[in-house]
Amino acid sequence: MALDGNGSEHARPASGARRAPAGAAVLREDKTAAIRAAVFEELAAVGFARMSIEGIARRAGVGKTAVYRRWRSKLHLVLDVVSAVAAAGLPAPDTGTLRGDVRMLLEVAARALRHPMASQIIPDLLAEAARSPELAAALKTALHDSQEGVAAAMVARAVERGELPADVDSRLALDLLTGPLYWRLLVVRDEVPAGYLDALAGSVAAALGAETL
Repeated sequence: MALDGNGSEHARPASGARRAPAGAAVLREDKTAAIRAAVFEELAAVGFARMSIEGIARRAGVGKTAVYRRWRSKLHLVLDVVSAVAAAGLPAPDTGTLRGDVRMLLEVAARALRHPMASQIIPDLLAEAARSPELAAALKTALHDSQEGVAAAMVARAVERGELPADVDSRLALDLLTGPLYWRLLVVRDEVPAGYLDALAGSVAAALGAETL
């Protein structure tokens, strides 16, 4: 690894390797990963409004130029990180029963929402989204659209098994899955007692019509 006269990151090419165009900076993946991790830590510590490129760079152990070389503002940095989370999405369970699928999704969602960073970051970003249409759109993708496909697949399998009527609303399923957990863990900030997720899974299945067939 070498630096040019302006302090840009350049990888020293191996013999026979294809050279990058002259003057083109090679962005190191380890620095990019460190910056992404620092964004979450900084958001949890100070919130979006007080977060700064300087603070992110300091926490990541890089210079400000390393951040600006990748993202032109803190908004675009957060948008990119949020989009990456959306791409990961929730797992698509296939336990063989609707109640089992719901229970597994609830467990994964509860674990994510109980994480100290998530409990600080999500409410803060939702409040900030009211002032930023770009952030609002990214959060909609991360917190709703990416999970909607999982809920739709779960409902479709339940319909195929004869557990649900064909006209069931998969969006309602997603609301029923996430609403109670968000309220309990991020709004009321209460614990999830033993047996709560089992009871909630049964209630969601019943609300969707699983016990009316």
